[in-house]
Amino acid sequence: MASMPEPFSALYRVNRINDPDYPLSREDVIWTLEFVKKKMADEAPELHGLPQPLLLRKFQSFAEASLLLLKQRNGCGPEADRLRLYLQELIAGLTIESS
Repeated sequence: MASMPEPFSALYRVNRINDPDYPLSREDVIWTLEFVKKKMADEAPELHGLPQPLLLRKFQSFAEASLLLLKQRNGCGPEADRLRLYLQELIAGLTIESS
């Protein structure tokens, strides 16, 4: 039987972001932006082989999510679905440790 991820682990947070029934919070958005920023700063190996158009899409998603966070102040509202898609685009393909 697979163990449940610990609350607030990277895997737990990514699962919440990918769950359409889970209402996003401001904390979810900030965590995702920080997670991606750290991956970029650490020069994560999974980012090295990405083609430039995909890197540009990820940058656009990062910028759009940041602006929506400033505009909405939380993860709910009329643009919540767009915000979730931006966050999912950002974390797609990144290695998520279970701890």
